[in-house]
Amino acid sequence: MRLCLMHAVRALRVLLRLRDFRSLLAARLLSQAADGVFQAALATFVIFSPEKQASPQAIASAMAILLLPYSLLGPFTGVLLDRWRRRQVLLYGNLLRTVLAVLTGALIAMQVPDWLFYVSALCVTAVNRFVLAGLSAALPRVVDGGTQLVMANSLAPTAGTLAMTVGGGLAFAIRLAGADLDGFVVLLAALLYLCSALTALRMTPQLLGPDPTSLQPHVKEALLSTVRGLAEGLRHLAARPTPAGALTVMTLVRFCYGALTVMVLMLCRYAWSDTTSGGLALLGVTVAVSGAGFFAAAVVTPWAVGRFTPFGWMACCAVAGAVLTPALGLFFRPAPMLAAAFVLGLGTQGTKITTDTVVQSSVDDAFRGRIFALYDVLFNVAFVGAAAVAALMLPPDGRSAVLIVVVAALYALVAAALIRFGRR
Repeated sequence: MRLCLMHAVRALRVLLRLRDFRSLLAARLLSQAADGVFQAALATFVIFSPEKQASPQAIASAMAILLLPYSLLGPFTGVLLDRWRRRQVLLYGNLLRTVLAVLTGALIAMQVPDWLFYVSALCVTAVNRFVLAGLSAALPRVVDGGTQLVMANSLAPTAGTLAMTVGGGLAFAIRLAGADLDGFVVLLAALLYLCSALTALRMTPQLLGPDPTSLQPHVKEALLSTVRGLAEGLRHLAARPTPAGALTVMTLVRFCYGALTVMVLMLCRYAWSDTTSGGLALLGVTVAVSGAGFFAAAVVTPWAVGRFTPFGWMACCAVAGAVLTPALGLFFRPAPMLAAAFVLGLGTQGTKITTDTVVQSSVDDAFRGRIFALYDVLFNVAFVGAAAVAALMLPPDGRSAVLIVVVAALYALVAAALIRFGRR
């Protein structure tokens, strides 16, 4: 472990010497910190408001409203990302989210009907599809391939996830200070979106690609070619079993993580505390512990991929989930569940880092935007699907041994498939 940490520190020093990588990383950190603040504000408003009685069905409905429609449109964003300059997407996308987040905060303060609030929040998450896919597709443009790309994929997405966790924790802390601060928290997210947009100005418009020779001259022509471009992206992926397999694994692991997330939300809200503020504090601690698991994944994954191969490391993560989910989760107590949150955070993020690297290194640059948009679809649809399944299985207090067993079985199936794939 010590050698692994020393290797990570050396690789990190090399990456941070790259000015363009630092700029892209800063834009990611600010953007995802804002995402954490915004999403935590939505969670506390929907689930932990004293006047609302949240249920698993309500949580699943909120996730579907905020994620599913634009996730299904994700491939169309990829076609545009392969034609628009990615730096401009980061700039104007975050500026637009700034305006929309301010509008959402105003709607919360005015206590408008829930459907109007959801429409505004939905617009923010719609732009998020472009920004996140653009950040992933741009990463190979600011680092060299090989080991440097693996380390960049360990650092950038994991640091972004940690920034999101910190943003969420900050939002929880502000919300604990008063039940009427939801609107203020959303305005904080708007400020962070604005800072991310300004950080993107440090990079030249052409730096992040795509290659100008692959660009179509007019947006109208790009929009008309969306369906054809999507089909081309799917064929490109279908002809490459390695990235297709990695995406399948990531989807199933994300499903497991999503189902357990809904369970923890319900446990924090009803089973672990008699007060709303106590449940919110427990949820904040759980998010922080899971974020620590994400950080550990950033340190361990480059070493583990080199030792076990990418699919071997993903198999290790799946085995850990299969064994520890029932061993720790069936107690339905905070301490064992916190330990599970750390381990599953490490395994989920380790799988994502590996999948990012496999996809980036095995698809052509001209197709990366489309493939990462598809990746984004799978990532979010898996989470929404998990929430729907959890809503059907969870009792009001969140305790469900059946759900724990189902998740453990899925982890075991993923591990078995990965081991078989590795042998072949």
